[in-house]
Amino acid sequence: MSDPSLRHTTIKGVGWSFTDSILNQGITFLVGIVLARLLSPEEYGLLGILMIFIVVSEAIVNSGLSNALIRKLDASEDDFNTVFLTNFALSVCMYGILFVCAPFISSFFDKPQLTILLRVIGVTVIFNAMALVPNTKLVKKVDFRTITFCSLAAAVISGIVGITMALSGLGVWSLVGQQIVKQLILAIALWIANRWIPQLRFSFKSFKELWNFGWKLLVSGLINTVWNEIYKVVIGKYYTPATLGQYTQAHLYSDIFSRNLSSIIQRVSYPVLCKLQNEKEQLKNAYRQVIKLSMLVTFVLMFGLAGCAKQFIYVLIGEQWLPCVGYLQILCFSMALYPLHSINLNMLQVQGRSDLFLKLEIIKKFIAVGPLLLGIFVDIYWMLIGSVITGWISFYLNAYYSGPYLNYSIWAQIKDITPSILLALGMAIVVYCIGFIPLTPYILLPLQVITGAIIVIATGELTHLDEYIQIKKIALNIISSKK
Repeated sequence: MSDPSLRHTTIKGVGWSFTDSILNQGITFLVGIVLARLLSPEEYGLLGILMIFIVVSEAIVNSGLSNALIRKLDASEDDFNTVFLTNFALSVCMYGILFVCAPFISSFFDKPQLTILLRVIGVTVIFNAMALVPNTKLVKKVDFRTITFCSLAAAVISGIVGITMALSGLGVWSLVGQQIVKQLILAIALWIANRWIPQLRFSFKSFKELWNFGWKLLVSGLINTVWNEIYKVVIGKYYTPATLGQYTQAHLYSDIFSRNLSSIIQRVSYPVLCKLQNEKEQLKNAYRQVIKLSMLVTFVLMFGLAGCAKQFIYVLIGEQWLPCVGYLQILCFSMALYPLHSINLNMLQVQGRSDLFLKLEIIKKFIAVGPLLLGIFVDIYWMLIGSVITGWISFYLNAYYSGPYLNYSIWAQIKDITPSILLALGMAIVVYCIGFIPLTPYILLPLQVITGAIIVIATGELTHLDEYIQIKKIALNIISSKK
């Protein structure tokens, strides 16, 4: 990334995207702590079942067209209007399907209350569709500052609504209300921020061009989303709602670092890498930097969370959630690779290889059948351990196909991330061992966090680890740019 203006844009984008995630997820995190102490694992289990179908519906509505818009350097108003109308029409259709299928879903999980819950929370699919194009317009401009303020408003208002409803004794409806308000406020805020009003202009030429790239991403994303959610289907069907609630909570906390870091990396790197798609050497250098820097942060946070998981859960949400500790620890190792998957798949999109993207998703899902069978016939822990193994296999496949274009092989990637893995593992082992000291969790958790931070910083300074130095420089640049 030798272009100073592009570098400045990237750093600024990373800074605001990181700020967005910290503030938004920080508020969501705090609200979640309060709600977890007010509500039961069973109620979270019901929300987990509902979100299976909401997440899948949203993947269909997005239809890969947003990424096609971001990749298209000269996107026109006809393109934006066409995508908006397509997304909105799909969202109405998906809500209709959810409304009709709600009783059958309720019967499958043997939970009668799911019918009305799904019909109500289903409106978030429409709200999400209305926010897609306004959000895409800001992403194309790498304007994550505006996105930050919009998502922050949605997180604060929905959090207040959710807590108020929970204190009023509304149970699972407080979680449903929080989701609805969050998506509605986000959509309204993005529309106001963009000052963009769609027109009833649908271009078949525009749709065909974007669809040729996007449909493969739609199928790929749908396969990936369904497969991610199918773990909840297995747990919801073959285990108790309380078990699903514990798993959902563990998944939520593992997501705080893995998927949110991945989201930051993906949102910023994809439009930036797209700008470099015709400059191969610069693209490779940027690609390597993104991988090395992001994976140091990811491994440190995920392995560190696994090390202090027991104290983390006890202090934050209470003793009733301790059964989720084992799930959380395994998920941390499984999802630590999630940002790396996203970066490699991003590279395929930058190259315009959505066909290969789709092929990889199909292959990986056949491989992932094994852990699901373990969950059905053996035990949930073996299912999660199996997902760790399939995660590494998926990384191999992603890197194998994305690397040759830039002459950046899988072994080169492994060599680049090995120092980060070793540093994070060493730190996590020390943090985990501290947990055996006979002290209250309220003392142990801060001690573990501080010790982990000291180990990482001291090792980075002493070894002059390149990734650490670069992250330090970026942090200082962000701080100085905000003064």
